Amino acid sequence: MDTKFDFGPEPGERIVYVRPVAVEDLPDEVREQVPGIKTLYAVCDADGERLALVKDRKMAFLLARQNDMAPVNVH
Repeated sequence: MDTKFDFGPEPGERIVYVRPVAVEDLPDEVREQVPGIKTLYAVCDADGERLALVKDRKMAFLLARQNDMAPVNVH
Protein backbone atom coordinates (compact mmCIF):
# COMPACT_ATOMS: atom_id res chain seq x y z
CA MET A 1 0.00 0.00 0.00
CA ASP A 2 1.73 3.15 -1.22
CA THR A 3 -0.98 5.68 -0.38
CA LYS A 4 0.29 8.67 1.58
CA PHE A 5 -1.90 10.20 4.26
CA ASP A 6 -1.77 13.58 5.93
CA PHE A 7 -1.52 12.84 9.63
CA GLY A 8 -1.62 16.46 10.68
CA PRO A 9 1.15 18.95 11.39
CA GLU A 10 4.73 18.22 10.50
CA PRO A 11 6.92 16.84 13.28
CA GLY A 12 8.18 19.63 15.47
CA GLU A 13 5.03 21.74 15.18
CA ARG A 14 3.42 22.38 18.52
CA ILE A 15 -0.28 21.57 18.48
CA VAL A 16 -2.52 23.72 20.65
CA TYR A 17 -6.23 23.40 21.22
CA VAL A 18 -8.72 26.26 20.98
CA ARG A 19 -11.90 25.90 22.97
CA PRO A 20 -14.67 28.15 24.25
CA VAL A 21 -14.75 28.90 27.99
CA ALA A 22 -17.76 30.29 29.84
CA VAL A 23 -16.72 33.48 31.63
CA GLU A 24 -18.87 32.47 34.61
CA ASP A 25 -16.51 29.49 35.16
CA LEU A 26 -13.43 31.72 35.46
CA PRO A 27 -11.98 33.29 38.62
CA ASP A 28 -13.43 36.61 39.84
CA GLU A 29 -10.36 38.64 38.78
CA VAL A 30 -10.79 37.49 35.18
CA ARG A 31 -14.57 38.08 35.15
CA GLU A 32 -14.02 41.64 36.36
CA GLN A 33 -11.81 42.36 33.34
CA VAL A 34 -14.41 41.29 30.75
CA PRO A 35 -17.76 42.83 31.72
CA GLY A 36 -20.61 41.92 29.39
CA ILE A 37 -18.77 39.04 27.71
CA LYS A 38 -20.15 35.52 28.21
CA THR A 39 -17.55 33.45 26.35
CA LEU A 40 -13.78 33.66 25.93
CA TYR A 41 -11.55 31.31 23.96
CA ALA A 42 -8.71 29.39 25.57
CA VAL A 43 -5.54 28.32 23.80
CA CYS A 44 -4.36 25.15 25.57
CA ASP A 45 -1.35 22.90 25.16
CA ALA A 46 -1.51 19.11 24.67
CA ASP A 47 -1.64 18.59 28.46
CA GLY A 48 -4.65 20.89 28.79
CA GLU A 49 -2.74 23.76 30.39
CA ARG A 50 -4.28 27.10 29.47
CA LEU A 51 -1.72 29.25 27.68
CA ALA A 52 -3.96 32.21 26.83
CA LEU A 53 -7.50 33.56 26.98
CA VAL A 54 -8.73 35.77 24.16
CA LYS A 55 -11.96 37.46 23.13
CA ASP A 56 -12.82 35.44 20.01
CA ARG A 57 -11.97 32.24 18.15
CA LYS A 58 -10.35 34.01 15.20
CA MET A 59 -7.98 35.83 17.55
CA ALA A 60 -7.09 32.54 19.29
CA PHE A 61 -6.10 30.95 15.98
CA LEU A 62 -4.13 34.03 14.94
CA LEU A 63 -2.29 34.14 18.28
CA ALA A 64 -1.36 30.47 17.99
CA ARG A 65 -0.07 30.82 14.43
CA GLN A 66 1.93 33.95 15.27
CA ASN A 67 3.70 31.88 17.92
CA ASP A 68 4.52 29.01 15.55
CA MET A 69 1.83 26.72 16.93
CA ALA A 70 -0.68 24.59 15.02
CA PRO A 71 -4.18 25.38 16.38
CA VAL A 72 -6.93 22.76 16.44
CA ASN A 73 -10.55 23.47 17.31
CA VAL A 74 -12.08 21.60 20.28
CA HIS A 75 -15.85 21.42 20.69
